Amino acid sequence: MAATDAVFSAAIAQFYDRHFGPPLFGPYAEDIAPRLAGLSSGALLEVAAGTGIVTAVLAQSLPAAVVITATDLNHPMLDFAATKPGLDRVIWQQADAMNLPFPDASFDAVVCQFGVMFFPDRSRGHAEARRVLKPGGRYIFNVWDKLASNPIMETVHRTVADLYPERPPGFIGRTPCGYHDPDSIRRDLKAGGFNGCTIETVAAAWSPASPRDPAIAFCQGSPLRAEIEAVDPDGPARATEAAAAAIVVYLSGRSPVFPTQALVVEATG
Repeated sequence: MAATDAVFSAAIAQFYDRHFGPPLFGPYAEDIAPRLAGLSSGALLEVAAGTGIVTAVLAQSLPAAVVITATDLNHPMLDFAATKPGLDRVIWQQADAMNLPFPDASFDAVVCQFGVMFFPDRSRGHAEARRVLKPGGRYIFNVWDKLASNPIMETVHRTVADLYPERPPGFIGRTPCGYHDPDSIRRDLKAGGFNGCTIETVAAAWSPASPRDPAIAFCQGSPLRAEIEAVDPDGPARATEAAAAAIVVYLSGRSPVFPTQALVVEATG
């Protein structure tokens, strides 16, 4: 993993939420929330909360007796999330998933939506989740499936790589779509102290406002931006145009609805 893969600046946070946001992440947040329907009280920790997409769904669906703490490594993401309406009940705290600042056995559930892929040491991240879970507590996270199962991501990935063949940016394939092997996930969870897990494939669709939105989202609203800028300081705009054109070709006149697929993992502490 590149050093910039988990870095989300204030500028990226705004692009990220506007152009990814609920249209991409919302269906998967709606999938996670019912899995916690039995949680009527206690404490829930969200790791790598980003701009609060799943946080908002959990805040709406869980009883007030459940205390929700949402964390992220990048303070600009939390600052942006905290401005959203309806999230006053949430405790926002900057935290590194590799070294969570909470005592052992503090939470009844730990949730992570599309964040585990960014962990520099996934076994250690799982171990931290296991440490802060109460006995019998639940650990739920989702990760993107492989590039081939997420064609819009594959289209942007290949277009940007072809744009800079001498130093092809590989962020999308390396990180967002880089942790999809069930055997690897099970091994990492076992190394982190979990005895078993269930892994379920969940399909959804991304319907952005325009074909251009995914190009802006990835090239300007994700760590891919920094990887492009390292090769070409003016590259994000150039890459956005190339990716947008490739998306139009991919759609071939169809409306901008893109199939997506993720893996949802559940383990018990």
